[in-house]
Order: sequence, then structure tokens, then C-alpha cells
Amino acid sequence: MPEKETIERAHEDAREGKSPSTQAGEFVREEMHHIREGKHGAASPQQAIAIGLSKARRAGVKLKPPKRGRASSRTRKQATRDYRKGQSHSRRKTSSRRSRATSRALRRKGRQAASRQALSRQGRSAAQHRSSLSRSQAARKAARTRGVAGRHRAGQRGARTRRSHRSR
Repeated sequence: MPEKETIERAHEDAREGKSPSTQAGEFVREEMHHIREGKHGAASPQQAIAIGLSKARRAGVKLKPPKRGRASSRTRKQATRDYRKGQSHSRRKTSSRRSRATSRALRRKGRQAASRQALSRQGRSAAQHRSSLSRSQAARKAARTRGVAGRHRAGQRGARTRRSHRSR
């Protein structure tokens, strides 16, 4: 069950018109915190992200399941199930037995999945699967929703990066 704060942050993102993936990011963030504080572990950063996305879908975030060919059929089926559950308003409590089994299994996993190095590696490998056009468009869209102060900061950061690359 996601924390109240996380759900509230996701609702706030929705009110601000941010994309479903941004809203779901709050749940993934929560998952990383749980792993770091030792509540449970994960086999890999991908598993931790999957758990967060599943929680987001079940909490009602309109994050569509992946299309055919983008993920395994098993993952897609589970994502579809989570999505439907989040969009319907029938709230049935998870059986305590199942819940306990899941958390016990996750407690046996390691804590390295949420380390800085692991997340950095995951981010880089995810970016490699995207075209430069797609990355560029995402950056442009992010800049539009940033606001004046945010754009200013980003511009300064870019200038600093260019300056450091020029001296090489």
C-alpha cells in the first residue's frame, strides 16, 4: 500500500497536468526509499521500478500498460490487470497471507538495487534504447514545463558543462 504522501504528490502532479509517467515516478521514488531504509530489497533496479509502476497503476494513475513487443506478455498482462484494478472503483483488500508472502520474499533480496550506481546504470541503459530525437524532444518538453527559474538554472548548468568541455 503506497503512503498517503506519495498518493498526494502524484495527485498534485496530475492537477499540474504532468504526464502519467511523471505521476508514477513518485511511486518508484517511494519504492527506492523503502529499499534504502531497509524495509525490503529488490533483485535489480528494474524490479524496484516495476513494483513502483504496479503500485502507481493500482492507485489509479492512468499509466497505460506497455504495447505488444515492448515488454514480455507476462509483464503486459500484469500491467493490464493493475491498470484495470486502479481504474475500477471496487476496492478489495489483498489477502494478508499473500501480502505477507510478498514482503517476506522481498525482504530476502539485496539492497544494492537502489544504490546510486545501480540507478545510474539503469538510467543510462534505458536512454540507450531511445533515439537522440526522442531524448531531445523529452528535454524540450521538460524545459517548457519548468518555469522561468528552472529554465535559468538549466541554462546555467548547460553553460557550465559546455565550458568544461571546451577546455579539453
